[in-house]
Amino acid sequence: MILAFDTSSAACTAALFEDGRCIARADEFIGRGHAERLVPMLDEMLGKRRPDHILVGVGPGSFTGLRVGIAAAHGLAIGWDCEIAGMSSLALLAAGVEADTDVGVAVAGGHGEVFVQQFDAALAPLADVRNATPGDAARGISAPLVIGSGAQALVAARGSGEARDAWPAAADALRVPEAMRTLAPKPIYARAPDARAKAAA
Repeated sequence: MILAFDTSSAACTAALFEDGRCIARADEFIGRGHAERLVPMLDEMLGKRRPDHILVGVGPGSFTGLRVGIAAAHGLAIGWDCEIAGMSSLALLAAGVEADTDVGVAVAGGHGEVFVQQFDAALAPLADVRNATPGDAARGISAPLVIGSGAQALVAARGSGEARDAWPAAADALRVPEAMRTLAPKPIYARAPDARAKAAA
């Protein structure tokens, strides 16, 4: 069994797969509070079942959310003695769209900027993740459909296309291409953290 979950956004989402089929899922829009909600949500969904593989969303997205999810994944992998891998949270978002053309993903990243990446119809990334203002990001996203919490801002800056508000759903995890769900289980921040350590005296 494979347990997949993502805490990179205001959503807390998890799914359990057996033989390639989603057999249980939990999706909650919680805003903040992943640290308090994630483990109880997993307990409720899993019951006595124990997966042998964990897929955890590694971002980019909320710094705090990513740290919570990845730390939980490592802890569970140790406790269950199971394998762990990271998956792109932006690819997970794109996997929720049935499209026969490119799709752009734009996620609000703070400071008025967005994390963006474009994928083809097979969900292969067409460029690296970028963090930029909506105006700058719009110049690199040509897909007619843009999804995610930053989609409205990007499409408005571009002046064309369809914006669709969307959140990652772990139930789409196995639609993510293998290359994008066999990543190292560590955060993809795509920009420097807001908090910086004080310089040594």
